[in-house]
Amino acid sequence: MQLLTLTEAADYLRLKERKLYELVAEAAIPCTKVTGRWLFPRGELDHWLSASLQRPDGLGPAAPMPIVGGSHDPLLDWALRESGSGLATLPEGSEAGLRRFIAGELVAAAIHLHAVSGEEVDANVIAMGTRRNLHDAVLIGFARREQGLVVPVGNPLGLASLAEVVASGARMALRSAGAGAQQLLEALLRRAGLEMERLTVGPACPTGPDIAQAVRAGRADCGLATRAVANAAGLDFVPLAWERFDLVMRQRDYFRPPLQAFLAFLRGAALATRGVELGGYDLACAGEVRFAP
Repeated sequence: MQLLTLTEAADYLRLKERKLYELVAEAAIPCTKVTGRWLFPRGELDHWLSASLQRPDGLGPAAPMPIVGGSHDPLLDWALRESGSGLATLPEGSEAGLRRFIAGELVAAAIHLHAVSGEEVDANVIAMGTRRNLHDAVLIGFARREQGLVVPVGNPLGLASLAEVVASGARMALRSAGAGAQQLLEALLRRAGLEMERLTVGPACPTGPDIAQAVRAGRADCGLATRAVANAAGLDFVPLAWERFDLVMRQRDYFRPPLQAFLAFLRGAALATRGVELGGYDLACAGEVRFAP
């Protein structure tokens, strides 16, 4: 990731530094503060510019890349390969995927959002109705997934809940901020009356399989991931919650051949069979339109 200083970012955007300070104060531009200095990820600035681009009437946005970004899921990866849709994957987490989708870089984004306040709400549907630049998008159901603690074989620490993870001092591998699994962890902690600061933090992991590898290698005692991830890694699993896992796509792209081929595959018997093999999936909603403007 290339980080620009305030002066460099102002030069890059051809703005005065004072104007850039105003945008920072209004939380209107992507940036981060490190040791008292504002830094600007160049890639995020590019996304910000693309998202605010004005086009003349009749000139639609450029066609997105045939990539499904967002959250990682082993059944989704398999379905994209087997469907013959020609769609690739870019797993970066729910929020990162949404940002790329809104910037026009992805044809679809896989999301499983959660209210970190702890409320049990359908956060995926709420996001579709409240977030900017999703007015022409639809939400397609993929699955309900079982999420829980991935632990070593035999569960040597006897973990049965997040309260026991905190009390035991077990090292918990974490996902990055903005990942759906991290949002879910924060929500579950809130519901249990626990604070994130009380966790003994283990390694940061970009995906569920990376959490499983950290547990297998002994770098972490547990981590939050799906039952399918735990099963594939030969690890034990402590169930905590079921969640919605959905796909966001533009209405115009929904009707195009790549996504139509993929959606047709979701309604077939092969997906159901594979879901049973992997474990931890309810596929009753696969291919269903869950929200449309």
